Amino acid sequence: MKRQITGLHAADRCAADQIPDGVFLVRVQRVQFRRQAPKPYYTLAMAILEPSRFSGRSLSSRLYCNPKALWKLNWFLRDFGYDSEQLGRDEVDETQLLGLKGVVKISHIVFNGASLLRLDGFAPASRWEELSPANLDNPQVA
Repeated sequence: MKRQITGLHAADRCAADQIPDGVFLVRVQRVQFRRQAPKPYYTLAMAILEPSRFSGRSLSSRLYCNPKALWKLNWFLRDFGYDSEQLGRDEVDETQLLGLKGVVKISHIVFNGASLLRLDGFAPASRWEELSPANLDNPQVA
């Protein structure tokens, strides 16, 4: 049986093509809840908006929903501007997450032999100018 696997020929590209660790302005493109006992999680796909050299590329990672990890999900929802009334009722509407914008700090880790993208921090999109890599390198920017 023959299968067409899009992108297979380019899978051996060098690591320079990979998105580096850092801070990015992103927009949520896709959210999907996964129940994996005992750690349910959301898979997030986010389009990079800034820095412009990575614009159009995507980031994909998980946000866990188990009791020990709820602080991080809450942080993400607050900083990305999720509806505070729904958050106050402990409700997450996946359709309301689509299109939300914010700043995310990422790093790559190796866990059990697999390279994973970790979401290290979040901030509102309004803080992009002060948190962007160009401004972090320039101590004169307030």
